[in-house]
Amino acid sequence: MDFTAQLAQIKPKLGCVDDNLALIEERIGQARTAGADLVVFPELAMTGYFLKDLVPEVARRLDSPEIARLVELSRGISIAVGFVEETSDYRFFNSALYLEDGAIKHLHRKVYLPTYGLFDEQRYLARGERFRAFDCKFGRMGILICEDMWHLSSSYILAMDGAATLLCLSSSPGRGVEGETLGSATAWQKLTATTALFLNCRVLYCNRVGYEDGINFWGGSEYIAPSGESVVRAGLLEEDSVNALVEEGALRRERIFSPMLRDENLCVTMQELRRIERERRL
Repeated sequence: MDFTAQLAQIKPKLGCVDDNLALIEERIGQARTAGADLVVFPELAMTGYFLKDLVPEVARRLDSPEIARLVELSRGISIAVGFVEETSDYRFFNSALYLEDGAIKHLHRKVYLPTYGLFDEQRYLARGERFRAFDCKFGRMGILICEDMWHLSSSYILAMDGAATLLCLSSSPGRGVEGETLGSATAWQKLTATTALFLNCRVLYCNRVGYEDGINFWGGSEYIAPSGESVVRAGLLEEDSVNALVEEGALRRERIFSPMLRDENLCVTMQELRRIERERRL
């Protein structure tokens, strides 16, 4: 079915859960007023990104009042949002929730935690262990959190699991310069376009903005059609919200015109991966 998704390119405050929750609630209201069916927020929208030792302080369990409030708000609009999750055994995950009709429809825990350069996630967070597609009122979807998307197997697994739409929640810092734009922006635009094109899927990418510890986040949230075309893109380095009309017809046309997903041979892929695994054990 056709649906309208709003990409809420916000500027969270580091460690300020109450302030960020108020901002998220405000943007949810704006998205509903704008006629959106789904609103997508960035990675760690409830907490900010460079948390370090703040992780236990800002983490919330799934039964917390803050999550319950967002679940209630999803009765009027579907919501995808990032936060730090605390489990009953006191582990902490960089997680994303998909909320719909007053319920938690899906939880994804970030699998690939960058721990290089300016990133230090694995020092403070536990790793997720799976990628799963899920059904919602807009069809079958999958969620990736930032670095997850840079591993080709992540998107591939979700596509093989039937996801026609990939939601990528991101906190990508601005790095490098290419002509008149940021190198990180150019790299992400290539990645999302290539993923959509080769997997015949839609990509809704939501990145944050603002500064933390002198590091900026560049924004540039966008909707990529199954053809690899950028349909709508938010501004760089500023708070923004953009609506994307996600049309079922565009997915149908692309899968007829370029049926790469149809022709993908999962059995061959599994066979060769098992062979590689066996050989690595020798």
